[in-house]
Amino acid sequence: MSSPRELSSLGISHAAPPLDFSFKCLAVLSDISDEEPRDGIRKLRYTRQDKPKAVTNAFRLNNNSLCELSGFAETLASLVDNPDGLLWIDISFNDLTTIDPVLPTYRNLRVLYLHGNNISNLCEVEKLAQLSDLRSLTLHGNSIENEKGYRHMVLAMIPQLKTLDFSGITKSDRATSLQFKNRPWAKKTKKKAQVSE
Repeated sequence: MSSPRELSSLGISHAAPPLDFSFKCLAVLSDISDEEPRDGIRKLRYTRQDKPKAVTNAFRLNNNSLCELSGFAETLASLVDNPDGLLWIDISFNDLTTIDPVLPTYRNLRVLYLHGNNISNLCEVEKLAQLSDLRSLTLHGNSIENEKGYRHMVLAMIPQLKTLDFSGITKSDRATSLQFKNRPWAKKTKKKAQVSE
């Protein structure tokens, strides 16, 4: 997680300790029921219910072997008191090939880590455009970063970002990304995605 100063710059005034299931060798999300969260759990508060849920706004699933996020919403609902209030999700260093449509349903997300996966189609990033509060996104370590103009294309799709791949967005980045907004690549990439569906 970032420092309090960095979080504040991203519009997160209070970050609760994350519910952390990183480095658990999870291949599917249903395996999470057999695991205990990492050490940060001692700092978490829980609701007083028959099935206690963590009171947190951050969820970590990084460094596992997830190929898909089937059951993500149900898993979060069973573990977190207010999943819709999540501000931070870290799913970096997994084996994801797509950006699951469940992620944009968490409308309050400000930070999303997807670096170190296997996402190869830049069109996938467009799914995140509807996250109007998203301020920090990581996608490096996916093959999409090898696309010419990758950084500016991502910014053209998600102009509200303040950082991309742990690097701040400059005025020059914003100006260049405007040139990509109406480029033919967008139409071609959309057509490629439709054909592959």
